[in-house]
Amino acid sequence: MSEMPNCPSCNSEYTYENMDLFVCSQCAYEWNKEEDSNDVIKDAHGNVLNDGDSVIVIKDLKVKGSSSSVKKGTKVKSIKLIHDASDGHDIDCKIDGFGAMKLKSEFVKKA
Repeated sequence: MSEMPNCPSCNSEYTYENMDLFVCSQCAYEWNKEEDSNDVIKDAHGNVLNDGDSVIVIKDLKVKGSSSSVKKGTKVKSIKLIHDASDGHDIDCKIDGFGAMKLKSEFVKKA
């Protein structure tokens, strides 16, 4: 018997198969079996992010090597997603006043 994946919505381990879908018995979230949940990158509120989206930073972020920080409410346009991010930074972008930078999706919301 193959092991069932955790729910991508609530991370519950109580999931089951229903034809070509996986279903979470805790929150009733349904997702396609073929959809690789590792390829889906979501913002802090669970919205799926795509290349080219605009996002808004939801908390002040310190910038390594700089005395300044990216302020809460900063809008970032035309993001590029990094699916194989080993360091947890899964958004590549340019921020006015800072230049090229990587962000974690848990600190942004879709604009």
